[in-house]
Amino acid sequence: MDSLLVIESWPVGTAAAAAVRADGSIAGAHGPADHRFYLASVTKPLVAYAVLVAVEEGAIELDEPAGPEGSTVRHLLAHTSGLGFDEHRVMAAPGTRRLYSNAGFEVLGDHLAKATDIPLAEYVRDAVFVPLGMTATTLDGSPAKDATSTVADLARFAGELLVPRLVSDETHAEATSVCFPGLKGVLPGYGHMNPNDWGLGFEIRNGKSPHWTGASSSPGTYGHFGQSGTFLWVDPEAPTAAGHGAACVALADKGFGDWATEAWPPFTDGVLAELAAGK
Repeated sequence: MDSLLVIESWPVGTAAAAAVRADGSIAGAHGPADHRFYLASVTKPLVAYAVLVAVEEGAIELDEPAGPEGSTVRHLLAHTSGLGFDEHRVMAAPGTRRLYSNAGFEVLGDHLAKATDIPLAEYVRDAVFVPLGMTATTLDGSPAKDATSTVADLARFAGELLVPRLVSDETHAEATSVCFPGLKGVLPGYGHMNPNDWGLGFEIRNGKSPHWTGASSSPGTYGHFGQSGTFLWVDPEAPTAAGHGAACVALADKGFGDWATEAWPPFTDGVLAELAAGK
């Protein structure tokens, strides 16, 4: 795909990208497929997906207590537990504000490990990485930010998001729909959003502006970006040769900043346009 070649112009040392069609097949890739990148917050959707697998297995429930008083697993996944960004301090009552929280995901990881009696990294590996063939992906610390992966592995995860087989269609739909609608909050790197819509571990674009996805991205686009210069989005309405739905992964070794806010949206628009043209 010619649109993926744009990563060569990014002011980074190493970058890799891949686009995925509605049926989960790879539409194109560019850059070193097996280069391992630090994902930063793109770790969160991987861990969230393991939590959803645990819900389907009956190990935990979305509405069981977890975190601060009155908070549940659902609140932690949706960044509405009330915990602060990087500190285990309650800043709001559960369900009242969208407080993006690394601390919340760390509490979530501890909760899952205790509920399953399996170390978190091992559970995520066995629930998500192994069945998807993500052999180069590891969780090496915090469930909020410490996974390392390759563009080839994340393209496999993107394919799962387009054609779920590890969770039911109902669970997938719930995870990628707005949870606790109408809540305002800060989208890291972009400022206050009202509303700041989120699903269960996935940020949802809706009407947010500015945004890290493209001008042509549909409101239903969901995914995550990381402060290490990484992103993964899924646009369920994007037309491709394989039907409606597309995904894109881009990984770089330079931290998020002005270069990313300038480069990512037109890059996404180029990918979507090329996929719509039948790639």
